[in-house]
Amino acid sequence: MTPMLEAADTTPTLRRPAVPPPTWLVVALACAGQFLVVLDVSVVNVALPSMRADLGLSGPGLQWVVNAYAIAFAGFMLLGGRAGDLYGRKRMFLLGLGLFTLASLGGGLAQEGWQLLLARAVQGLGAAVLAPSTLTLLTAAVPEGAARARAIATWTAVGAGGGAAGGLVGGILVQGLSWRWVLLINVPVGAVVLAGAVRWLVESRAGDGRRLDLPGALLVTAGLATLAYGISQTEAEGWTAAATLVPLLAGLALIGLFLAVEARTAAPLMPLALLRVRSVASANVAMFVSGSAMFCMWFFMTLYAQNVLGYTPLDAGLALVPSSLAVVLGSKLAPRLMRAAGARNVAVLGTLVAAAGFAWQSTLRADGAYLTAIMIPGILMMLGAGLAGTPLAALATSGAAPEDAGLVSGLINTSRTMGGSLGLAVMATIAAARTAGRTTPVGLTEGYALVFRTSTAVLLGGALLMLAWLPRSARKVG
Repeated sequence: MTPMLEAADTTPTLRRPAVPPPTWLVVALACAGQFLVVLDVSVVNVALPSMRADLGLSGPGLQWVVNAYAIAFAGFMLLGGRAGDLYGRKRMFLLGLGLFTLASLGGGLAQEGWQLLLARAVQGLGAAVLAPSTLTLLTAAVPEGAARARAIATWTAVGAGGGAAGGLVGGILVQGLSWRWVLLINVPVGAVVLAGAVRWLVESRAGDGRRLDLPGALLVTAGLATLAYGISQTEAEGWTAAATLVPLLAGLALIGLFLAVEARTAAPLMPLALLRVRSVASANVAMFVSGSAMFCMWFFMTLYAQNVLGYTPLDAGLALVPSSLAVVLGSKLAPRLMRAAGARNVAVLGTLVAAAGFAWQSTLRADGAYLTAIMIPGILMMLGAGLAGTPLAALATSGAAPEDAGLVSGLINTSRTMGGSLGLAVMATIAAARTAGRTTPVGLTEGYALVFRTSTAVLLGGALLMLAWLPRSARKVG
């Protein structure tokens, strides 16, 4: 029995089957939930033109197909993590996956644009409840040490693979069936995972009778959602427009008010002492910084392949398959390297490998060859991402008490999501400024190249930050 589950045994509401399920089965169910959440961030991108033609969506409406999911996902993540601690991780897993699956069905059957947008927002809410519990259930089932590092590596690989597979899966479904299947495919998969979770997952909580900090929950959810909305406005409105600045400043003000409320609340949603734990604070900042540089890779690589090299959406998805495999390989190699070199050094190594890939990619040309312009730099970028992601997640979760496990899981997911969203918005602005309205292959290439050079600099700075601040190793890893 793991220490986390032992702590949960003290509560009268804990229920466990007579025979604990195999650890691999718990890991598989948790990773399946994470895969669905991350896949849906990117899988709809390929389907957007078909959605617009079928449902008559406007340009802004089409943008909200993506934004409705992202804003709800980012806004409710911390609340979803804390709810798992207080009300049960299995319960939140089932609730989140149920909402996600039903919303996928509603979106796939939508006959009007507003129906699709509503379904995407509910999908994001379900994902925000589901995502923190995937990591918490996994860490609860696997004791700290090498075994947990391997389980986290699998979770990292599956999550990164879900984001990487979005373009390929979307291309296959749209080209072979219709845009509706990028959403409907979640329904049978979600139903199977739900059935397995009901049967096999063990309930645990560590809330010791505490109530949910409602003022804190409302403030942090409103703050994160407003920030995410402001970030989403940058592409259409620019960084200096009132439509962007007002929600960004309002979101920051709400987050500041949230922190002030938490400092005075007896049972806060997020104990501020948690931010003074070195492993939690440093790993989340590192995840935010690295995510801001790495997340945009799939977006700009796909644009380069299609807009400059002339690939079809399906061809572009297939071109990135080696990169998808590289992130899985990096994630699975990380635990072995962590035992030998420590979590901090592996995170730094992975970040430097990714930086080398981004630097190579920044030399792209309008007539680039697949091998040197996409495959090899893509492999380096995602191999590094896989190597770095596992130790960062291990460090962030190792420094928290069992009763804060769900919150920490929500925090690491929030850091990655907000970092990626902000990074993509900034990089899109940089590319647009460099391109200056030119749509020729050469003009677009210059913009994409500058993005990859900027990401290289961010990652090198992130590597220095990790070297100086991260603790050498996750507690007991190795």
